[in-house]
Amino acid sequence: CKGDPLKVLVGTAILAAFVSLDGDGTTTVMICCTAMIPIYNRLKIKKIYLATLIILQNCIMNLIPWGGPTARVMSVMKLDAGEILAPLVPGMVLSAIYVVGVSYYLGLKERKRLGVAKAASSEVHKVEVSPEEQEWKRPKLIFFNLALTAAVIVSLIMGLASSAILFGVGTAIALVVNYPDQRKVISSLAPDMINVVMMVLGAGVLMGILNGPEDAGMSNAIAQFLVSVIPESLGRYFAVIIAVISAPGTYLLNNDAFYYGVLPPLAATAEAYGFTSLQIGFAALMGQAFHFLSPLVPFIYLLMDQTEITLAQYQGYIFRWCVGIFVIFMVMGLALGYLPVL
Repeated sequence: CKGDPLKVLVGTAILAAFVSLDGDGTTTVMICCTAMIPIYNRLKIKKIYLATLIILQNCIMNLIPWGGPTARVMSVMKLDAGEILAPLVPGMVLSAIYVVGVSYYLGLKERKRLGVAKAASSEVHKVEVSPEEQEWKRPKLIFFNLALTAAVIVSLIMGLASSAILFGVGTAIALVVNYPDQRKVISSLAPDMINVVMMVLGAGVLMGILNGPEDAGMSNAIAQFLVSVIPESLGRYFAVIIAVISAPGTYLLNNDAFYYGVLPPLAATAEAYGFTSLQIGFAALMGQAFHFLSPLVPFIYLLMDQTEITLAQYQGYIFRWCVGIFVIFMVMGLALGYLPVL
């Protein structure tokens, strides 16, 4: 990139798109942040731009059949992967190009603000390592650690197990091989982890309230209310209505609550008006453009921690760019007939 913020930001968008193809947000955040944050720090690029590009690309690529929301829609609406993927691809391609355009625009802003660090390609910058950090180095195990890291990432992309299991096993192996005194290592890292863990647990409590056995009627009550407030005269627009409802629906509820609790009564109403399962399923996925703004998504707290931004900054800034993705999918659905007006 030779010190050019524009090239860094466009590269970030492309990297995030490819890494997001595995359909897992945690993987995307860890790989992209590990690779890009040192560069952003070196060039003094705003790290909220890194968070923006990661989230935008991930919310697009999360629509692949092995991603969470599409798999749920396939289950509820009894659709095959090929059926639901075909109408989504045009919108995904255009949205990915749109995000690259956003990265270009942000890159121009940063180039204007920071300029191009022309000496960056020739200068050698050394970082002083403290004695405590020096103790953690394991140069003789570099190839083992490289192979272990590659194996975990490949396993994630191949979907051999959940990210929690793979990272847990990988961490255990790394600790045993690299550090005989695991307690010391874990204690040194605990302060950085505790805030993220607490936020994830908080999100889990809220999801449990919505989906737990004692309060299982909450999601259904929300769905029934949404159906009741829609006049019968708007029945011919019901697919578009579902698409619009899915935006706040997937923000206020987690994917399980919305697709397993809210979508079935909406789908039954839409089918009564003559809409097909594919049209309903396609419409229900439109709101994914805003889903990763929800405080119920655990991995966003990892992203905010890595990029050093608050939830208010995260939601307030990224929302404006999510609108573009939502509009692209809606326009493509209307143009191709997957969001019909009967």
